[in-house]
Amino acid sequence: MKNELFKIGPLTIHGYGLMIAIGIIVAYIVLEQRVKKRGKDPDTAFNLAMLAAIGGAVGAKLLYYIVEIRSIIENPKILLNITNGFVVYGGIIGGSIVCIIYCRIKKLNTLEWFDLVLPEIAIAQGFGRIGCLLAGCCYGAPTKGAIHITFTESLFAPNNVWLYPTQIMSSIANFLNFFVLVFVISRFFKKPGVVSAFYLIFYSIGRFIIEIFRGDIERGAVGALSTSQFISIFILLAGIVLFVLCMRFSVIPAPESAEQTEAVTLSEETEKDPDAEE
Repeated sequence: MKNELFKIGPLTIHGYGLMIAIGIIVAYIVLEQRVKKRGKDPDTAFNLAMLAAIGGAVGAKLLYYIVEIRSIIENPKILLNITNGFVVYGGIIGGSIVCIIYCRIKKLNTLEWFDLVLPEIAIAQGFGRIGCLLAGCCYGAPTKGAIHITFTESLFAPNNVWLYPTQIMSSIANFLNFFVLVFVISRFFKKPGVVSAFYLIFYSIGRFIIEIFRGDIERGAVGALSTSQFISIFILLAGIVLFVLCMRFSVIPAPESAEQTEAVTLSEETEKDPDAEE
């Protein structure tokens, strides 16, 4: 695998950045289609997508700084490298926070919109891991098994060594997460927030397992667990709690515009009036 794919004049196209861009574009296209099918506002979807991307990038970078605080103290120049060093969980947390704030300001049903947005986040993550594969980061531990991958020109992974293909495993898990959320969970569970809950549950379990095969152990640890495994436990618990609350308390989606409010009112009046025209 090679991160530098090709050059256009003085511009070098890197695989990692290209996959991130493709992931964001594909995720938004899918989100827009799902939003239109639900009769939601595409402009709101665009705003949430942009906020999730910006908040996610900032959150991922901040958590990386926190995890690597010792290395940064020893070498402050690390702070100047803004193109490398991101932690996915920081992105999830950062993107979620800014989207929650936006939904509160616009008086939107937060859980409903999160159910629409989070599956597409899984798509973006899937493409992002392909970028990791091209760059050689987030690599696996050495293995003698038949399923392995070997890097020859990586600046991150050890070269000419059989490694667990953790980037491929992560990518497949994220794409599978999307399909299960959209084509299974959303069809069997109609209450707002359930899809979001299962996203947290599925992602945290998958991430915890894949971390077992990771080889970049210098990312930090909490006891016997990697930092990501430690965070996965709390993300899993949050997903379970959210699922229980959503199933126990039925949340009725609120109309998000004056037109929708009027439509709901007219519908209720029609149901009450037996002489109303059909």
